[in-house]
Amino acid sequence: MARRHLAAAALTAAAVVMNPTSAQASPPGTKDVTAVLFEWTYASVARECTAALGPAGYGYVQVSPPAEHIQGPQWWTSYQPVSYRIAGRLGDRAAFRNMVNTCHAAGVKVVVDTVINHMSAGSGTGTGGSSYTKYGYPGLYSSYDFDDCTSRIGNYQDRWNVQHCELVGLADLDTGEDYVRRAIAGYMNDLLSLGADGFRIDAAKHMDAADLANIKSRLTDPNVYWKQEVIHGAGEAVQPTEYTGNGDVQEFRYAYDLKRVFTNENLAYLKNYGEGWGYLTSGVSGVFVDNHDTERNGSTLSYKDGATYTLANVFMLAWPYGAPDINSGYEFTDQDAGPPNGGQVNACWQDGWKCQHNWPEIKSMVAFRNATRGQAVTDWWDNGGDAIAFGRGGKGFVAINHESGSLTRTYQTSLPAGTYCDVQANTTVTVNSSGQLTATLGPNTALAIHAAKPNC
Repeated sequence: MARRHLAAAALTAAAVVMNPTSAQASPPGTKDVTAVLFEWTYASVARECTAALGPAGYGYVQVSPPAEHIQGPQWWTSYQPVSYRIAGRLGDRAAFRNMVNTCHAAGVKVVVDTVINHMSAGSGTGTGGSSYTKYGYPGLYSSYDFDDCTSRIGNYQDRWNVQHCELVGLADLDTGEDYVRRAIAGYMNDLLSLGADGFRIDAAKHMDAADLANIKSRLTDPNVYWKQEVIHGAGEAVQPTEYTGNGDVQEFRYAYDLKRVFTNENLAYLKNYGEGWGYLTSGVSGVFVDNHDTERNGSTLSYKDGATYTLANVFMLAWPYGAPDINSGYEFTDQDAGPPNGGQVNACWQDGWKCQHNWPEIKSMVAFRNATRGQAVTDWWDNGGDAIAFGRGGKGFVAINHESGSLTRTYQTSLPAGTYCDVQANTTVTVNSSGQLTATLGPNTALAIHAAKPNC
């Protein structure tokens, strides 16, 4: 969860979903990539599902919190709910329902960023007209429903402090209380009734894993996809592994280390990336290059890193670990700035919308991932520095050149002989009868071919 300031700032967002009880590898189904359309209106999301996400092969779209929240232009107002009505700035109940139905028709499932750890930090009138005070939400919660600790979290070595005190001053719900659990489950069941396919649980670290398990057991689909935000901290009292019984957990170390490797170390080190680095097991991990919190606090790469950011996303989508989220947000200089046009996206790459999910180098790798699903890494090669290549069995092959100069070489693959489309450059590549291909890669570029796309 976001440990920022922000008047009463917000939590985090990230990725998507889960599958606890029948813990399969990440999201269920054959398409496990999620486009996180951060602070997009639901009408804009619906249009994007049809125009881009479905055709590209995205399995999921993650939408920002739908609950009524405090007023204000900042992005983090979405993370301070004041009721569980669908009445936020991004759209009303009808817009949410239409978005879900439209995305489903495009073959894309919907994950909802869900804020259930806390409510707001002040008083006023919400985006849907509801009046509230910090510990009073008429018809929903009263002071009896919040934890006794009303001071800010200050000691991450103390479990009680982390899970009972207030995250950046936000009123902390007592999720050990039966009424609170029922109210939260009621909100989530309402979203399920509108067709939602899964949840990202914001600030999960600040709720006991048993409390979350109880809430999940009350859902109309207790096995629904479920992804939890639990930021790893060395030596901290609360650890991500505690939550894997409930569903997927977002593996923040993956994003932190990718930044370090891509900026200061050697890509050759990525040969055993994932569990070999001490991370959570692949089947319960949600991974990302950046999310809306980390792109702002600088702990990960972001769109501001240009080609390095693009290549990191290419690697993530090619590498068989976890379920990837593609963060798709907007340009910012003010870290608190809310979405352009109130979240309405008239067109990608206009008005500050970055649309990373639709960058050709990233979008093309979604189909690569779908085509190579279930295939182990084969034919690894590296130059000891920042040039690497690897296959995904007989289904695909990727080469990444993060060096400052061009690289020409012959790669050994496990692909059948034939021609393939390099989806990074949209040019044809030939694999000979020995499974070899010869290519020249410019600096900070990649090559990617897969069996499902023999022609450009």
